[in-house]
Amino acid sequence: MYYYRRLRDMREDHDLAQKEVAAHLGIDQRVYSNYETGKRQIPAHLLIGLAKLYNTSVDYLLGLTDETKPYKRKIQK
Repeated sequence: MYYYRRLRDMREDHDLAQKEVAAHLGIDQRVYSNYETGKRQIPAHLLIGLAKLYNTSVDYLLGLTDETKPYKRKIQK
């Protein structure tokens, strides 16, 4: 599975529009659309934002695991 398909699936599973996800990430909807269609690669900082939004791991979003449960996060100091 290509990671961009997983981005779309997660958004749809959470009943969100592209515009809502883009607003959460602080980017334009057209830019986000390009990530979901695979026209552009998504930067790491946006993947982290999506993992937090969906309460999952970046590995899951990238298709490296099928485990949706997030890893235990480090406490930021």
